[in-house]
Amino acid sequence: MAHALDELIADGVEGRHVLVRSDLNVPLDGTTVTDDGRIKASLPVLKKLSKAGARVIVMAHLGRPKGQVDPQYSLAPAAARLAELADFQVTTAHDVVGDDAHAKAEEQKNGDVLVLENVRFDPRETSKDDAERAAFADELVSLAGQNGAYVDDAFGAVHRKHTSVYDVAKKLPAYMGDLVKTELNVLSTLIKNPARPFVVVMGGSKVSDKLAVIDNLIGKADALLIGGGMGYTFAAAQGYKVGKSLLEKDQIENVKKYLERGSAEGTEFVLATDVVWASAFAADAQNEIRPIESLEEGEIGAEGLGLDIGPETQKVFAEYIKTARTVFWNGPVGVFEMEAFAGGTTTVAQALADSDAMSVIGGGDSASAVRNLGFKDEDFGHISTGGGASLEFIEGKELPGLEALGA
Repeated sequence: MAHALDELIADGVEGRHVLVRSDLNVPLDGTTVTDDGRIKASLPVLKKLSKAGARVIVMAHLGRPKGQVDPQYSLAPAAARLAELADFQVTTAHDVVGDDAHAKAEEQKNGDVLVLENVRFDPRETSKDDAERAAFADELVSLAGQNGAYVDDAFGAVHRKHTSVYDVAKKLPAYMGDLVKTELNVLSTLIKNPARPFVVVMGGSKVSDKLAVIDNLIGKADALLIGGGMGYTFAAAQGYKVGKSLLEKDQIENVKKYLERGSAEGTEFVLATDVVWASAFAADAQNEIRPIESLEEGEIGAEGLGLDIGPETQKVFAEYIKTARTVFWNGPVGVFEMEAFAGGTTTVAQALADSDAMSVIGGGDSASAVRNLGFKDEDFGHISTGGGASLEFIEGKELPGLEALGA
């Protein structure tokens, strides 16, 4: 059974080094953090440990630097934003387990927080070789000295068998951070005991990315609302022509089987009846509303592609959300980054914000979408920091980071 952070606090952490795996994997525009949601979500555990007198060492990753030091993936901007938001002392190391990291760890005072450089700058972090990861884990643990502890507060990384997520937890007394605990409680409720009607909104570009999630939700969800690029594979499975829209032809047969299973197992698939049909994938592209049965007709014709659900579909989606008691949303239902094609995603977000249902937004692009569209985190029940981890949990997979904690 996993040990909770409060147990560590109760045991006493004053003067002890605590290695914390946080999730600071935030989007950047150059050196500017464009969505600090994950940083804000990491703050409570760091603050709790700092207030208790721990000497906190934060391990985190950003992007995929492929085991090499790459300045564009430096954690420095994320650490700087953390320092702006924090009411405790934050310093940054210029390396991961090198001289600077060791020197700054030794200089820490009670309550100080030290952020190491991107752990993925070291190729051993993501190595498939157990011995390589274990050796890197030993070096990370050495930063904590005697009587160290480990806290995993990065739900967004628990699906990875990486050194800072898995191996360090095997070498130190390990505890589950509050963020991970909350995510587990919320997502477990979704798949084990949701208040009904339970409505799921699935968007994003590819059906193949969501196959296992859809598979596990059939029979559990009352309705699956399908939008985004993946919706055109569903349209093709119904026999409609979809022009140059995103289409995974190799998934059409799978989708047909899901539609049949849904009918048999009590899960209704709610698909687009109209779309915003565009002449090109561009913000200023000519566009028109087309019914799903005649997408290739009209002025734009077969050279067009669908970039958003249409107004009739938006109304239907909003009505399903309005009557739901539990809603899980993963993936934008249109190209929300372009104003002309943001209507569907805005409608879904507004319907969720207006709803009294338990609402869970499944991280990643969905979280960025609602924030970039002007919604606040508190408009929704829970915004997951998980992304891929959330989806794999809902798929029913075993997650290495949770296994290492004994969860």
